[in-house]
Amino acid sequence: MFIRIVKMSFDLKHLSAFRDMFEEKKTLIRNTKGCQLLELYQDKNNPEIFFTYSYWNSEQDLENYRNSDFFKATWQQTKSYFNGKPEAWSVDRKESLT
Repeated sequence: MFIRIVKMSFDLKHLSAFRDMFEEKKTLIRNTKGCQLLELYQDKNNPEIFFTYSYWNSEQDLENYRNSDFFKATWQQTKSYFNGKPEAWSVDRKESLT
Protein backbone atom coordinates (compact mmCIF):
# COMPACT_ATOMS: atom_id res chain seq x y z
CA MET A 1 0.00 0.00 0.00
CA PHE A 2 1.09 3.54 -0.60
CA ILE A 3 -0.32 6.98 0.05
CA ARG A 4 -1.03 9.78 -2.39
CA ILE A 5 -1.05 13.34 -1.05
CA VAL A 6 -2.29 16.19 -3.21
CA LYS A 7 -2.10 19.85 -2.18
CA MET A 8 -4.49 22.20 -3.94
CA SER A 9 -5.01 25.94 -3.61
CA PHE A 10 -8.37 27.39 -4.64
CA ASP A 11 -9.69 30.83 -5.38
CA LEU A 12 -11.92 31.82 -2.46
CA LYS A 13 -14.86 32.40 -4.77
CA HIS A 14 -14.69 28.72 -5.85
CA LEU A 15 -14.49 27.08 -2.40
CA SER A 16 -18.19 26.33 -2.22
CA ALA A 17 -18.22 24.86 -5.73
CA PHE A 18 -15.21 22.68 -4.92
CA ARG A 19 -16.74 21.41 -1.68
CA ASP A 20 -20.01 20.63 -3.47
CA MET A 21 -18.16 18.77 -6.22
CA PHE A 22 -16.10 16.80 -3.69
CA GLU A 23 -19.25 15.88 -1.76
CA GLU A 24 -20.84 14.63 -4.97
CA LYS A 25 -17.85 12.56 -6.11
CA LYS A 26 -16.10 11.39 -2.93
CA THR A 27 -17.92 8.07 -2.68
CA LEU A 28 -17.17 7.24 -6.31
CA ILE A 29 -13.49 8.06 -5.77
CA ARG A 30 -13.35 6.02 -2.56
CA ASN A 31 -15.04 3.06 -4.26
CA THR A 32 -12.51 3.00 -7.09
CA LYS A 33 -10.77 -0.37 -7.30
CA GLY A 34 -7.71 -0.31 -5.05
CA CYS A 35 -8.62 2.81 -3.07
CA GLN A 36 -8.63 2.01 0.65
CA LEU A 37 -9.10 5.48 2.14
CA LEU A 38 -9.92 8.99 1.00
CA GLU A 39 -9.62 12.04 3.23
CA LEU A 40 -9.94 15.77 2.60
CA TYR A 41 -8.21 18.34 4.81
CA GLN A 42 -8.39 22.13 4.86
CA ASP A 43 -5.54 24.25 6.18
CA LYS A 44 -6.41 25.92 9.51
CA ASN A 45 -4.66 29.19 8.67
CA ASN A 46 -5.35 29.49 4.94
CA PRO A 47 -8.86 28.40 3.91
CA GLU A 48 -7.81 28.33 0.24
CA ILE A 49 -5.51 25.33 0.77
CA PHE A 50 -6.81 21.75 0.77
CA PHE A 51 -5.10 18.37 0.84
CA THR A 52 -6.39 15.00 -0.22
CA TYR A 53 -4.92 11.84 1.26
CA SER A 54 -5.74 8.59 -0.46
CA TYR A 55 -4.46 5.11 0.33
CA TRP A 56 -4.02 2.72 -2.59
CA ASN A 57 -3.30 -1.00 -2.77
CA SER A 58 -0.79 -0.44 -5.56
CA GLU A 59 0.61 2.24 -7.82
CA GLN A 60 -1.13 0.50 -10.71
CA ASP A 61 -4.51 0.98 -9.01
CA LEU A 62 -3.83 4.72 -8.75
CA GLU A 63 -2.65 4.86 -12.36
CA ASN A 64 -5.77 3.03 -13.52
CA TYR A 65 -7.86 5.62 -11.67
CA ARG A 66 -5.84 8.53 -13.04
CA ASN A 67 -6.32 7.20 -16.59
CA SER A 68 -10.09 6.82 -16.19
CA ASP A 69 -12.58 9.11 -17.91
CA PHE A 70 -14.10 9.82 -14.48
CA PHE A 71 -10.79 11.14 -13.11
CA LYS A 72 -10.03 13.17 -16.22
CA ALA A 73 -13.41 14.92 -16.07
CA THR A 74 -13.20 15.45 -12.31
CA TRP A 75 -9.65 16.80 -12.48
CA GLN A 76 -10.57 19.14 -15.35
CA GLN A 77 -13.40 20.57 -13.25
CA THR A 78 -11.19 20.81 -10.14
CA LYS A 79 -8.43 22.64 -12.03
CA SER A 80 -10.90 25.33 -13.06
CA TYR A 81 -11.16 26.33 -9.37
CA PHE A 82 -7.40 26.61 -8.67
CA ASN A 83 -5.53 29.80 -7.88
CA GLY A 84 -2.15 28.06 -7.90
CA LYS A 85 -0.35 25.01 -9.18
CA PRO A 86 -1.24 21.77 -7.36
CA GLU A 87 1.46 19.60 -5.83
CA ALA A 88 1.35 15.82 -5.41
CA TRP A 89 3.43 13.19 -3.64
CA SER A 90 3.30 9.41 -3.61
CA VAL A 91 4.72 8.12 -0.37
CA ASP A 92 5.20 4.83 1.42
CA ARG A 93 4.20 4.64 5.07
CA LYS A 94 7.21 3.69 7.15
CA GLU A 95 5.66 3.82 10.62
CA SER A 96 2.31 4.48 12.19
CA LEU A 97 1.60 4.91 15.89
CA THR A 98 -2.02 4.86 16.97
